[in-house]
Amino acid sequence: MNKKFYITTPIYYVNARPHIGHAYTTIACDTIARRQRMLGADTYFLTGTDEHGQKIERAAEAAGKTPQEYTDEVSAQFRALWKRMGITNDDFIRTTEERHTKRVQELFRRIRDNGYIYKGTYSGQYCVFDELYVDAVEPGTPCPECGRPTETVKEENYFFKLSAFQDKLLQLYTEQPDFIRPETRRNEVMSFVRSGLRDQSISRSTFSWGIPVPDDPKHVIYVWFDALANYITAIGYGSSHEGAREAFKKYWPADVQMIGKEIVRFHCVYWPAFLMAAGLPLPKGIVAHGWLLFEESKMSKSRGNIVRTETILDVLGADALRYFLLREVVFGQDGSFSFDALVQRYNADLANGLGNLASRTLTMITRYFRGEVPYPSATVSQRAGDSAIAESARRVIAEYSTLVDQYQFSRALEVAWSLVAAVDKYIVENEPWALGEKQDEESRSRLATILYTSAEALRIVTALSHPVIPDATSRIWAQLGLGDIRQFPLSDLKWGQLQLGTKLGNVEAVFPRADKSAIERMQKMEEQQRSGATVTEAHPEASTAAAISAVAPPTAPSANAATVPVSKISIEDFAKVELRVGQVKVAEKVKGADKLLRLEVDLGTEVRQVVAGIAESYAPELLIGRKVVIVANLAPRKLRGLESNGMIVAASPEGGKAVLASFLEDVPVGTRLK
Repeated sequence: MNKKFYITTPIYYVNARPHIGHAYTTIACDTIARRQRMLGADTYFLTGTDEHGQKIERAAEAAGKTPQEYTDEVSAQFRALWKRMGITNDDFIRTTEERHTKRVQELFRRIRDNGYIYKGTYSGQYCVFDELYVDAVEPGTPCPECGRPTETVKEENYFFKLSAFQDKLLQLYTEQPDFIRPETRRNEVMSFVRSGLRDQSISRSTFSWGIPVPDDPKHVIYVWFDALANYITAIGYGSSHEGAREAFKKYWPADVQMIGKEIVRFHCVYWPAFLMAAGLPLPKGIVAHGWLLFEESKMSKSRGNIVRTETILDVLGADALRYFLLREVVFGQDGSFSFDALVQRYNADLANGLGNLASRTLTMITRYFRGEVPYPSATVSQRAGDSAIAESARRVIAEYSTLVDQYQFSRALEVAWSLVAAVDKYIVENEPWALGEKQDEESRSRLATILYTSAEALRIVTALSHPVIPDATSRIWAQLGLGDIRQFPLSDLKWGQLQLGTKLGNVEAVFPRADKSAIERMQKMEEQQRSGATVTEAHPEASTAAAISAVAPPTAPSANAATVPVSKISIEDFAKVELRVGQVKVAEKVKGADKLLRLEVDLGTEVRQVVAGIAESYAPELLIGRKVVIVANLAPRKLRGLESNGMIVAASPEGGKAVLASFLEDVPVGTRLK
């Protein structure tokens, strides 16, 4: 029988449409859930929306809608966004659903019957924005959470005996140090509880948008009691249906409850106290992440600095956002977001890293071994570099798994991509393209070893990173000829499982390189959104092609200065052109194009694919190892379905063949021409 694994996001408050702060939490949970499924766990993943409270009632009134109309609209936006992003939640709970309402009332009755709820009168300060009672006596005292002025309220309430659980909570935190993670949040909570707990009001009678208190309908249940209960109502607590009750027994307690640090008190103090009062098991662990900052401020509707997830999906796709958030942000700490950083990380790690490794490895297997995985030669002795890659892969598998299980996503991805970098270096050092042009048995055997080693390392990185970047890794897995990656048992992953003769699928790029226009387009879309202008959102694939533009022209510019008038430019204009020394590592004809060659050119820091119109001047095999001049900052374009990232500089005499710019002395790869 498979072990069960139950994970929850916080349910998101519907006072505003979703943004990437919400996406961050959901992506982290989705990554964990996908990994657990690959490990064979019976996984249940819950998310949803929190829809009651005075703040919603007022927001709906301001929008000229009923609270139900308002919550229906915003909740649908969350659900649609998660669907578009491919989030694999098993349920989406809404606190306005009848199933939730009845089960919350049952929980209230149970705690009341156990003697932990009583009726009294509350007089004090209340923050409508955070739905939070504030320990203060002065009218207008700022809320400690959001800084907004509090309102003075006086009303008859039902109270929860929170004070009765102070010692029990401190004992929980001490005996189960992993109940709250990271440790900084645990220390904050312990300090708060040690300072003394007061009984908490858990009903309101001054507004009606909420769940009625059982047997006393003039009161509605406090929104946080209502919202926190979703984690058990969604899986069947309080249901009269036998199947729902069995689901609750099966999945509760939750293995991981993921939250943002601003709601730690509610989840780590009130929630376990409610469960203790009801006599129910506590979740195994609550994990709090930091804020996602934009221009050093927490994203919020009131600040007007919210970044819409849809903007990033339109331009770069879901995998780019998923990878950036989990790689760039140290989980548990605050992280900074910018479009520049997003595109830089995308290009460095995905386009030039994993994407380039997949493209060059699988393309060479297709070319030299008819698209079938070769096996390391038994007749040609292995070299140190071969065994080093294998050993590195074994280490990465072990380290990655440990780090992910500790929610150290950034460090885990850094470890996985160290294998990508190692294989890139291995390929450059062993020059399989040179061996591919030779026909002797020793060269063929050595080439088989190099390409198998590279493909096997690619397979391992792909399997490990699938929960993080599911779309691209699914496509790479299929290109490796391995079928549906979701069916792969991740716990069985080890070196040497790639089978001899495996037939590759159709090889195509998974991460086209993004240029500066991607940044500009995302910024413009956000500016238009904030100004209220209409934003046309293209289909993700179409918009990616638009933002990840252009390729070098098939022929180099004419150098016939005697017959062509020259327009003079300033030194500033010339300085904008970045010319670099590159070395050709791969050269091959483009199918169906007599004038085009596809080249892979090493620029020192990266290997670029360039499509050049020099096939009539140079045989591909004569270009291998040759140093050329590349226009390195030319916007990418596509020719014959191939993306070209740069242009080779050549002279094109009128009526003659192109002649590549070259050097008399040896010049290091990557050197800039000035």
